[in-house]
Amino acid sequence: MSTPDLNLLIALDVLLTEGNVARAARRLRLSPSAMSRALARLRETTGDPLLVRAGRGLVPTPRALELREKVSQLVQDTEAVLRPAETPDLRQLVRTFTLRTSDGFVENFGPDLIARVGVEAPGVRLRFVQKLENKDSTLLRDGTVDLETGVVGNTLGPEVRVQALFRDRFIGVVRTGHALSQGDITPACYAAGRHIYVTRRGRDKGPMDDALGVLGLEREIVTIVGSFSTALALARGSDLIASVPERHTGNLRAGMHSFPLPVPVPEITVSLLWHPRLQADPAHRWLRSLVLDTCATMR
Repeated sequence: MSTPDLNLLIALDVLLTEGNVARAARRLRLSPSAMSRALARLRETTGDPLLVRAGRGLVPTPRALELREKVSQLVQDTEAVLRPAETPDLRQLVRTFTLRTSDGFVENFGPDLIARVGVEAPGVRLRFVQKLENKDSTLLRDGTVDLETGVVGNTLGPEVRVQALFRDRFIGVVRTGHALSQGDITPACYAAGRHIYVTRRGRDKGPMDDALGVLGLEREIVTIVGSFSTALALARGSDLIASVPERHTGNLRAGMHSFPLPVPVPEITVSLLWHPRLQADPAHRWLRSLVLDTCATMR
C-alpha cells in the first residue's frame, strides 16, 4: 500500500470549508488548475467524489460531511505539532531538572537559584548531583543530566553547547588569627605554610606549585581533598592554607581571611553546559537564563 500524501489533508480541509475550487485555490495560493488536480487526487484516494456540482456551486457528499470535522481536527493538530513551542506558563509548570555541579557551586549559588525558581515556577524542582572525576558528556547526551556547570575539559563531546557563566581567580584562605591574616604575604611566606590541595583527578600538584617552582620555591602539601568546601572546612579549624576560586566559594569563606595569591595563577572560566536536543525547549531555556542571571547577580 502506497503512503498517502498528507498534504492532501490540507487541500481537503480548505475545499470542504470553502465549497468552491477557486476560493480554495486563493486560500492556499494555488492556481485553480492546481486545486482542481488536488481535488481529482482526493477523489481517487478516497474513492468518493467528495464535492459534486449543484447549479453553479459544489455541494459535499455524505462521505465529505462525515470527514469534515475529522479532517479539520487533524489539520489543526498537525499545525500545533509543527508550530514553534510556546513559552510555558511557569506558574503551572511541573518538572524536575537535574543539574550536575560541584559542591561549591551548590553551596554558593544554590540558595539564591532555588529561591528564584520557587518564586517563578513553584512546581519546578531542582535535583543537584555531584560532579565526580568523570567529566565526559555521556550524562548530558543520554538525558540523565539537564544542565552542568564547570570548567570545560578535553573530554567534552563536540556537540555539547557551552555558555560562559563567569571568570574566577584563585585566592588563599586561612582562619581568622592565622599568621598569614596580617601583613604582606610574599611567595616565600606562602610557600612556607602547610597547605591543602584540592583535586578530583589524583594529582598531587597544581598551577600554584608550577608558579612557585619558577621562583625556586616548593610548598608543603599536608592533605589532598576532593572539594573546595572540604578544604575550607579544614582551613577554618586549623592552621592549614586553602587555595580556592574566589567567586565559587564566596559564601563558604564567611568569617575567614582571604588574600590574593602572591604568585601569578591563570584564571578559570566556569561555564554552563547542555545537550543541543534541549536547546529549543522553552522550560530548559528559562532555567538556563535563570542560572546565568543568578551567577551574574552574585558578584
